[in-house]
Amino acid sequence: MNKTVTGKSHRNLGQLLVVSSLIFGMFFGSGNLIFPVHLGQLAGSHWFLAALGFAISGSLFPLLAILAVVTTKSDGLFDLAKPVGRRYAALFLILVHLTIGPFFGTPRTATTAYEMAVQPFLPQRFSTVGMLLFTGLFFGAAYVLATHQNNLVKIVGKYLNAAFLVMLAIIFVVAFFNPMGSLNHAATTAYQTNATISGFLEGYNTVDAVALLALSVTFVHAVRGLGYHDRELTKLTAQAGTLSIGLEILIYFGLVLLGAFSLSQMKLSDNGAVALSAIVGHYFSNFGTLFLGVLVTLGVFTTALGLVTSFAQDFHKLFPKVSYLAWLRVTTFVSFLVANAGLDTIIAWSLPVLMLLYPLSLALILAALTVAKRPYAGIVYKMTIAFTAVPAVLDMLNSAPQVVTQLGPVHTVLTFYHQVIPFASLGLGWLVPTLVGFTLGVVLGKLRLASQSTTTVDNDRF
Repeated sequence: MNKTVTGKSHRNLGQLLVVSSLIFGMFFGSGNLIFPVHLGQLAGSHWFLAALGFAISGSLFPLLAILAVVTTKSDGLFDLAKPVGRRYAALFLILVHLTIGPFFGTPRTATTAYEMAVQPFLPQRFSTVGMLLFTGLFFGAAYVLATHQNNLVKIVGKYLNAAFLVMLAIIFVVAFFNPMGSLNHAATTAYQTNATISGFLEGYNTVDAVALLALSVTFVHAVRGLGYHDRELTKLTAQAGTLSIGLEILIYFGLVLLGAFSLSQMKLSDNGAVALSAIVGHYFSNFGTLFLGVLVTLGVFTTALGLVTSFAQDFHKLFPKVSYLAWLRVTTFVSFLVANAGLDTIIAWSLPVLMLLYPLSLALILAALTVAKRPYAGIVYKMTIAFTAVPAVLDMLNSAPQVVTQLGPVHTVLTFYHQVIPFASLGLGWLVPTLVGFTLGVVLGKLRLASQSTTTVDNDRF
């Protein structure tokens, strides 16, 4: 009996670790490596408070996104957003998947890998051809692996992610046993007084809360393939998610520390990619560039694999006449084409759209985790999203190129928005309207429910 219990315990622990690794590997990519390092350089001696803020938005929100999908038993992003309305759910699904998928997010994984792992070793004249060949191989491999959905846990959770973590651990061990200097460096202006808020906003750049709403469908299919359903699935997700998010937070703090230490040996870098390359080069010399390239390629490939798979699954459900494999071919081919536009172009065009989607995603997560099973859930969903949409659109305009923000009417509206709405100047203008819409929806929902109950009682009397 003891042997049976022990064997079951080992088996459950093994599955927990595999699922935790799957969650981690599905969304920890290049941005999760690069942004914390740059954050450390920006924050200097205020690195801890900045890292704390980054961990909240970069780790807690993605975990809540997964739990929102699992606890509501949604079979994808469409089901999760459906209480707002079927048309909204379809539109939201399309916008999210196009943004984190073939138009922006997925191509960015390949271009980041190319620019950090291949381009440094190629003469400039071969750069265009090199990008074409690399992205073709990258998305070709993603397509082949994504056709085997049943093996997704094994492929991502057991092999690719394990290699990625080993490489990252080697960097940490070498760097922390031989630090580049002290942590007593002045922070940039934004981090001198608002280090936690600035770190919190920097965590938006990972876009993981948005991505995990879409990727969760792949995760749910994979875990159900292990034999888990309903309550077991929710429990396993909470346990595995907490474990993987805990690991991610440790990695974030380590990367922020790397960036803060680096100021003793180098100036503030233009971005995290430059900073991380310089740090690894400092410790590993010429081999460092290749080492970092392999590390980043493994990280972004697991993300790309999850993105193309979830895109195909959700679009097949929304448009069932087109097969999963057909959608998979569409997303991998379009991602290949967009990737060849270059990393800078992709990032420049994606930011305004992401500023629109992030508040809407957080509003959806809030409603899903609190009132999804209430009889008045529909009105709460609708009010929350309605109150969030306006500031989300304004945040999108505020992040647009100057040619848009400096237009007379747009500039006037944005100035009024920053002066009137709390926290708008900090990039959190959606926060108060979202909470107001949610509260108003709950009040109206309860009043309507009470009114219906009273009407039913009165009718029963007659």
